[in-house]
Amino acid sequence: MRALRFHAAKDLRLETIPDPKQPGPGQVVVRNRFVGICGTDLHEYSYGPIFIPTEPHPFTGAHGPQVLGHEFGGVVEAIGEGVTSVKVGDRVSIQPLVMPRSGDYFADRGLFHLSPDLALVGLSWEGGGMAEAALVNEYNVQKIPDEMSDEEAALVEPTAVAVYACDRGGVTAGNSVLVTGAGPIGMLTLLAARAAGAAQLFVSDLNDARLDYAKGILPDVITINPKRDKVGDVVRSLTEGNVGCDVAIECVGNEHALKACVDSVRKQGVVVQTGLHPHENPLDWFQVTFRDLEVKGSWAYPTHYWPRVIRLIASGLLPAKKVVTKRITLDTAVKEGFDALLDPAGTHLKILIDLSK
Repeated sequence: MRALRFHAAKDLRLETIPDPKQPGPGQVVVRNRFVGICGTDLHEYSYGPIFIPTEPHPFTGAHGPQVLGHEFGGVVEAIGEGVTSVKVGDRVSIQPLVMPRSGDYFADRGLFHLSPDLALVGLSWEGGGMAEAALVNEYNVQKIPDEMSDEEAALVEPTAVAVYACDRGGVTAGNSVLVTGAGPIGMLTLLAARAAGAAQLFVSDLNDARLDYAKGILPDVITINPKRDKVGDVVRSLTEGNVGCDVAIECVGNEHALKACVDSVRKQGVVVQTGLHPHENPLDWFQVTFRDLEVKGSWAYPTHYWPRVIRLIASGLLPAKKVVTKRITLDTAVKEGFDALLDPAGTHLKILIDLSK
């Protein structure tokens, strides 16, 4: 089968590799349909290996070269002994976290995403979504309803990140929410905040094209470009009592964006850090203490989120498909996908690879 594999930074190769082996007990083979290019994939392509192990992963044994892709879905092609939750022919979305199901502190408490032995399909597993098929565990597949499209199945994973970020922030009906970063996760976080009932939305980004796109998706969102305006000043000027927003969610992994979040929330507000920072970043901890703020991390998502996020998308309450700006094929993925998304002046948000072509 064809697969896009990471060998080293700036070295992605479209190769022919063996088809997945027959599924063992508790395993499933999926014929992949669509896969998204994630920011993590872009970081691996630019600077990796980062999450891709150079030595065998302690739990999965996987190491490079690695088939990329952890945002994907497809059709069940084969099932192993004991699999009961799906059958051949079912359309599914992939929950890509792989970890011990018991025997460590976090797994025993259902907090699988916090396991120290965590691996990810498409980063530290034998396969990934940027191939024509993948072998995964039964717990990695979730059947999708008829009203959900194959494209939307590939959007459940990034949407789960956004929904969890809003949950960590306690976003609720009537809240005012700032999101820093109008990339795919930032845009999905805006949609998740609106689905949770947020009444006033702000988004900041240095890219005016992305701000315009956000306005096209959510016409009432207040857009801010930090090159022209101070984010905190704008937020305070437009919130009740000029005190700032209730929740600020950082979706960039940028020092200035995080500081803007801290500056923009009201006293006793909540700051949620979702973007991955490449290095340590200082905060004004006096302000955190003096203003009684909560600062929370938001790592991935609890694995039990999949049915909930599928319902949100399938119902139309969270129209994740609106963040898709381009569909490409596997043989053009490097130039038209990875390189296009890394262009600082680029206009694309989420690019999906159609694996049926």
